[in-house]
Amino acid sequence: MAGLAVQGVGVRFGGLTALEDVSFEVPPASVVGVIGPNGAGKTTLFNVISGFVRPTSGRLEWDGRALAPRPDRLVADGIARTLQSVGLFERLTTVENVMVGAARSRRAGFVSALFGLPRSDRDERRLRAEAMALLRRFDIADEADRPAGTLPYPVQKRVALARALIAHPRMLLLDEPAGGLGADDIDELGVLIRSMPTAEEPCSVLLVEHHMELVMAVCDQVVVLDFGRRVAAGTPEEVQADPAVATAYLGAEVPPAGQPAVSGEAS
Repeated sequence: MAGLAVQGVGVRFGGLTALEDVSFEVPPASVVGVIGPNGAGKTTLFNVISGFVRPTSGRLEWDGRALAPRPDRLVADGIARTLQSVGLFERLTTVENVMVGAARSRRAGFVSALFGLPRSDRDERRLRAEAMALLRRFDIADEADRPAGTLPYPVQKRVALARALIAHPRMLLLDEPAGGLGADDIDELGVLIRSMPTAEEPCSVLLVEHHMELVMAVCDQVVVLDFGRRVAAGTPEEVQADPAVATAYLGAEVPPAGQPAVSGEAS
């Protein structure tokens, strides 16, 4: 099917199994969440999709074709990623930080930009207009000319999202976007995430997040990992009702398929 397909992905680091036979899909214009306890393999999974880690088994598909992602090719593949740390250039202005995200879509070449030729000027105006449109969409246009390093942390988070979206990705990887945010800011973040898949730009979202209320509020599908394995997947309602999810978060042993869970103490 179109979109991202993770098929039987496994990752081993020496004798350590970080992921084992993980499969799920991210259809176009959907929001899919990946959750699980610490050490469940969420970050490793994100790093596989981003090209930082090569899987030792399984494969990725993008629109039905094999995908071997590389960090320097993600944008060209139509994928963008935000980091747990916002990673802004503190001395650049807010609008300039957003424009940086469109570096690969610049139409003018290096020589044109170096000598300030007309084509470079047109390109600069186009990118600035796109960046400002995103800042207005995220309700931070008033901060456009302010150095990014002086912005409050929740605003920096919005700038990082705008910087990722200016590349017009078809899939956005969000790594712990609610980290460091208060309740009101998380509610606003949820509205922004739900607004990303649109009819005009059907950008799907793959979200790794510890904040369960946010995940359950914004996701169409949720994948649950524990000890590197997928233990549950489905709608937020289905996942919340799945005994394997409670087992994973309470620290009890996750049994093989078809066998009852073994109760244990919370860790």
